[in-house]
Amino acid sequence: MKLLLDENVPKRLKLDFPEYEVSTVRELGWNGMRDGDLLREASNEGFAALLTFDKNIRYQQNFSKSSIAVFILIAKNNTYLELTKLSPLIRRLLEKSLNSGPVAVYEGMGA
Repeated sequence: MKLLLDENVPKRLKLDFPEYEVSTVRELGWNGMRDGDLLREASNEGFAALLTFDKNIRYQQNFSKSSIAVFILIAKNNTYLELTKLSPLIRRLLEKSLNSGPVAVYEGMGA
């Protein structure tokens, strides 16, 4: 399964998902791409999920045409030390059947 880390997520988070093929927006040269274009391109390239710290993406995008799940990481800040706490929950969500569209991911959330 292919995962994409948005440019607002530390690339070190890749280390938390060794069982997946993880790429970053920067590695792919997609920096600065508009969210709609990014979702479309990620979908076309076969990514199953985008991990982002952009809390507004769920209000700004129409997910009805997207086939990618978007995990919105809710934490105090977007440092690796904070976001790595969400990795076990993300892993559990990935093991379930993925629906396209946004999913808020935060500590204490049941999965």
